[in-house]
Amino acid sequence: DVQLQASGGGSVQAGGSLRLSCTASGFPFNDYAIGWFRQAPGKEREKVSCITASDGVTYYTDSVKGRFTISKDNAKGTVNLQMDSLKPEDTAAYYCVASPSRRGSHFYTCPSPDLGSWGQGTLVTVSS
Repeated sequence: DVQLQASGGGSVQAGGSLRLSCTASGFPFNDYAIGWFRQAPGKEREKVSCITASDGVTYYTDSVKGRFTISKDNAKGTVNLQMDSLKPEDTAAYYCVASPSRRGSHFYTCPSPDLGSWGQGTLVTVSS
């Protein structure tokens, strides 16, 4: 079974940093795209950042570019999200999601939120 264990959330003041980690097991890590999605109360789910385990291609939503950095460790089966210069609008529950990077005849940088496996959320709170 696919298992995704997220950790690293917490409370921080604006301008601070947090590092989220997602530890994956139960699937061929190198064949997957792993990403972080977030959802704040009363807001729609948002795709934040993704990475392909095979070759490290990355994606960032515009609002986090230059502040967040996603990385992977294939040997450990982990994906990390370093979040710097945090803003109050980054406050949300963050979820690690994984699905095969190849779907049909196409390769994708980000996992499918509808078809992929989700870890439990980790809460990030940024105060002003």
